[in-house]
Amino acid sequence: MITPTPADAAAILALLVLTAYALFGGADFGGGVWDLLASGPRAQGQRSAISRAMGPVWEANHVWLIFLLVLLFTAFPSAFAVVVIGLFLPLHLVLLGVILRGASFVFRAHGAQGGPRAPLQRTFGAAFGAASAVTPILLGAALAAISGGGIRVVGGAVSAPPLASWFTPFAVATGLLTLALSSYLAAAYLTIETQGSLQEDFRRRAIAAGIGLVVLAVLDLPLMARDAPRLFDHLLRPAAAPLLVGGFLLALWSLAAVYRQSYPVARALSALSGIALLWGWGFAQWPYVVYPDLAVSTAAAPRPALLQILYTLPVGALLLVPSLYLLFHVFKGRNPAEGRPPRPRPRPRPAR
Repeated sequence: MITPTPADAAAILALLVLTAYALFGGADFGGGVWDLLASGPRAQGQRSAISRAMGPVWEANHVWLIFLLVLLFTAFPSAFAVVVIGLFLPLHLVLLGVILRGASFVFRAHGAQGGPRAPLQRTFGAAFGAASAVTPILLGAALAAISGGGIRVVGGAVSAPPLASWFTPFAVATGLLTLALSSYLAAAYLTIETQGSLQEDFRRRAIAAGIGLVVLAVLDLPLMARDAPRLFDHLLRPAAAPLLVGGFLLALWSLAAVYRQSYPVARALSALSGIALLWGWGFAQWPYVVYPDLAVSTAAAPRPALLQILYTLPVGALLLVPSLYLLFHVFKGRNPAEGRPPRPRPRPRPAR
């Protein structure tokens, strides 16, 4: 039996945190996409539903991104340095997108007294939607560059062309795949939080995004075989292939559940599909943090530092996990933007 090293445990933990950010933060990005694409006679109702769904939790979802960054630069400092240097431009554009979408979301909400069609509010709404669409594309492209050998370390220095490492066909396709996954997750989640005609609007959007997700996943494979052959080869191995196939089948099953209006089932299956696909990538990427120059063992911090990180994380989890559970439990009820209002509690009858 192979015992995981502290470096292995830190890498697995980083993948867990990345998964949480993809499922929760990714759905927030998808919500911004549907806000940008809101149309028809219920466009304002669609935007209101998205705002009500995101409002209480969108800042909390960035806890996972902060957690991931802190974990990477403490547990794998050399890999963190290589990534932020080699992908300086796309990662700073991601940072700009995260800031812009958050600021625009808040400023639009506080400018609502000018009316839903006030010019300033429309400007902030467009900025929120555009940043929500571009940011996951850049994140997916960066992930493809890390896996495809676009970032190289030569003589101790990072050697990465300005565009070639994250603007390959495989990187662009992976970015679009990330956008489609985020959009599908958001639409599947919103079918739970809406009713009536709004629910049907998001059902149609989920079907469109799900079809796009499946098509892009199929198109991404030959591009991966050309631009990232090592990753493609390891995806077909026993460790990753079942997860890849399972994620694809779960996505089809989730799409069928949306079509049949089995929304709770669709939401659960969409999340499981995202988990399977991301962990399939993780197993195919192993044992590299940044392929081909930095493996988990060589990029890890010294053992005492890793042990200190691993020993203190349970203490933080005892504070973080119950807090997030309470936040979602309190605020993530059914969205009252459309449909029947919550049924009032019956009043007690007076005693005769």
